[in-house]
Amino acid sequence: MHNLNVVFMGTPEFACPILEALITNTNVVLVVTQPDKEKGRKKELVPSPIKEIALKNNIPVFQPSKIKTDYEEIKKYHPDIIITCAYGQIVPVEVLNIPPLGCINVHASLLPKYRGGAPIHHAILNGEKETGITIMYMDIGMDTGDIIDIAKIPILDTDNLETMHNKLSVLGANLLLKVLPTIINGTAKRIKQNESLATYAKIIKREDEHLDFNNSATAINNHVRALNSWPLANLILNNKEIKVISGYIGKETEETPGKIVDITKDSIGIACLDKIYYITKIKPTGKNIMLVKDYLNGLKKDELLGTIVR
Repeated sequence: MHNLNVVFMGTPEFACPILEALITNTNVVLVVTQPDKEKGRKKELVPSPIKEIALKNNIPVFQPSKIKTDYEEIKKYHPDIIITCAYGQIVPVEVLNIPPLGCINVHASLLPKYRGGAPIHHAILNGEKETGITIMYMDIGMDTGDIIDIAKIPILDTDNLETMHNKLSVLGANLLLKVLPTIINGTAKRIKQNESLATYAKIIKREDEHLDFNNSATAINNHVRALNSWPLANLILNNKEIKVISGYIGKETEETPGKIVDITKDSIGIACLDKIYYITKIKPTGKNIMLVKDYLNGLKKDELLGTIVR
């Protein structure tokens, strides 16, 4: 496969193992990624993780702000195939028609479930017991193309967004290397997606971060896991936002949802619709991540009992 001319399109850290696998096994002629973003108070321009890998390997980088209208640069490299993973823009049909072997996407869900930009978040949020990687031929829709192959992986009770992100990125690289020879020799499968089973994983917005304790403790636990380590779930305690990093489900309760009903040496127990959810690690506004036992030092625990979080 070392003679296979590849244009790779991707942006975040998730796509890095895929690009690295392609650099090792194919001839990556161009990397397309999102424009550098301003970061911090000084608003310094920071390149994407994918751009950093490309530059390290002396691969040309193309960063159009709108790939929909700015794609002529890609044609100059005469790619045999275009491979995308979490690129961040809708790829227009003009680009899909460039490579003779087509455009291939590596997507972090078991399509047609969880099409869209936040499939790992939503799989955990909804309490799925498994997820995986789908490799598919791209078309003009959002993750609607024909499936080439899938690989499944369980979501353990101990998993969160970060652990699943890391597992799936490696799984995606391995599955891609498995199917690439079939794409090259024309034996790759093309399985139509069942539209009746399609679901969508919208990008997580600010309002999606807030915990609602009128839900079950299981739903709260899934919410916390799904947003750890980004962007983190939150609650409001005494008019201050606190990010919730981790916790566990306790015993049943009939107390008012959102009420702090128990405080141990290392946790704060909040009533949910059915059970108590014990928070063990948090990030108060303006502070670093800390254990709840450290947060409780110096606080009057009796005054916290009975407080309603929102």
